[in-house]
Amino acid sequence: MFGFINKLWLKLFGKSLGRPVKLGLYGPPNSGKTTLANRICLDWLGQEMGSVSPIAHETREIQMKESVVIKNQAGNELQFNLVDTPGIATRIDYEDFMKAGLPEKVAKKRAREATKGVIESIKWLDDMDSVVVVLDATQDPYSQVNITILGNLQAREIPVLVVANKVDLKRAKIKRVEAAFPQYKVIGISSKTGQNVADLYEEMFKVVGK
Repeated sequence: MFGFINKLWLKLFGKSLGRPVKLGLYGPPNSGKTTLANRICLDWLGQEMGSVSPIAHETREIQMKESVVIKNQAGNELQFNLVDTPGIATRIDYEDFMKAGLPEKVAKKRAREATKGVIESIKWLDDMDSVVVVLDATQDPYSQVNITILGNLQAREIPVLVVANKVDLKRAKIKRVEAAFPQYKVIGISSKTGQNVADLYEEMFKVVGK
């Protein structure tokens, strides 16, 4: 009987009995991770997850929503804890925040918190069961940050789905993202407008709990 229940749990929730599945949103700053997290939470929980800003590193601490349940077109349910992580960066300079209009004291504080957030994001990789890597489809996908993120995930053998975000913008080039990372499934979406997000949910069923 226990084996049957365990298999049923695996089918419905993507993981055998034990700790909840963790799905992490990773990517560079301002790629739209928190906007996507808000989209998922609004769609399925009726509430947002975090604040967004045009200034990089708005999210500087790990945020998690527990027991998010989504459904696919077949009516199957998938439950997971959604983890929104600070943007990964190889360089954080407080002067960049000052250029964006922040006072020096605030900029230095933001830089310290952002640096700490990057370290925490990398540490949390060891706890992730699956990861959605959110990339800005208007930017060069061959950046050092993107290669570092996906290289770390590949080394850890964590199931990955790549999101080419911001397809509502004319500068977006999904094929460029697909060419950069042919080993992964790439879904083009707009987390801001909701374009193709339903397709993302379908793909999440295939990735979460692999």
